[in-house]
Amino acid sequence: METSVSTLLRSFGALALAFPLTAQVGLTGAGATFPAPIYQKWFAAYQSVGNVQINYQPIGSGGGIKAITEGTVDFGASDAALTDAQLAAYKTKNGHDVFLFPTVLGAAVPTYNVPGVTGQLNFTPQALAGIFLGTIKKWNDPEIAKANPKVSLPDKDVLVIHRAEGSGTTYCWTDYLSKVSPEWKSKVGTNASVEWPTGVGAKGNDGVAGLLKQQEGSIGYVELIYAVKNQLPYGKVKNKSGEFVKAELKSVTAAAAAMKDMPADFRVSIVDGSGPGVYPISTFTWLLVPAHYSDSAKGQAMKGFLKWAISKGQDQVESLEYAKLPKTVVAQEEKQIAKIQ
Repeated sequence: METSVSTLLRSFGALALAFPLTAQVGLTGAGATFPAPIYQKWFAAYQSVGNVQINYQPIGSGGGIKAITEGTVDFGASDAALTDAQLAAYKTKNGHDVFLFPTVLGAAVPTYNVPGVTGQLNFTPQALAGIFLGTIKKWNDPEIAKANPKVSLPDKDVLVIHRAEGSGTTYCWTDYLSKVSPEWKSKVGTNASVEWPTGVGAKGNDGVAGLLKQQEGSIGYVELIYAVKNQLPYGKVKNKSGEFVKAELKSVTAAAAAMKDMPADFRVSIVDGSGPGVYPISTFTWLLVPAHYSDSAKGQAMKGFLKWAISKGQDQVESLEYAKLPKTVVAQEEKQIAKIQ
């Protein structure tokens, strides 16, 4: 009897070795709040598909870049493409490159809380630059009023709300202002964190939206989904073609379609693009992924997720007000994913 039991146990042991249970791989990431709603949806959906547990902290693009460079996360996320200096800093510290993978497209929108105004306002580039420079101080300023002739604008002070931390949404916003306003470009410039001429800061897209709801006379910038989910009005913006365009799927998609070429490293700005129906403050957002993982299981898990995100994952993006990646970009990314080791 003992011999039979021993034989049986040995058989089970052999089977266990032949067919080991596959452990779930864990990945950690941090960064941009701009794409956080779609990332959280993706990570939950992919857990059952790829047997991967992905934990993501939306701490802002600046935090995501810092975390991936210091190696405290398996991937980062940013709405600002990394600069040459940031790429070099990563390689110096880690001994290999970091890849940028566009995931979706979104829009930064001017959202406001103006007493007596519930409809959609029109904003010229000059009005937005003046408001954020602090030179336009009243809601009934002529530059705002001329674009909104049918709206009764109050003689009320404008309160600017901006991001308090390093933010890719800020990068997108200041990139746009730098392209439409020489004064903004020379005095403030483009960056994820800038010296604001006016206003008060709030943390994250949610923080800006929350403070804006509390402060009458305020204006801020958030990613489109945050304006929608907080039921905040947001304005149309005049593009290079002279049209006042609302941020929505078709106008963000039009901004991507107007892009001439996607660089091999995917670092591109599409703000202030030209073409009919283009929303001018549109942007890609990127995952920041090491070219080499010391843990091969994590590397394979990351590759599997990226392949899924740029294919099947794209079917989920429009429900959260993001635009799908152009097919030409997806094809480029598939080749880059294969280079991850």
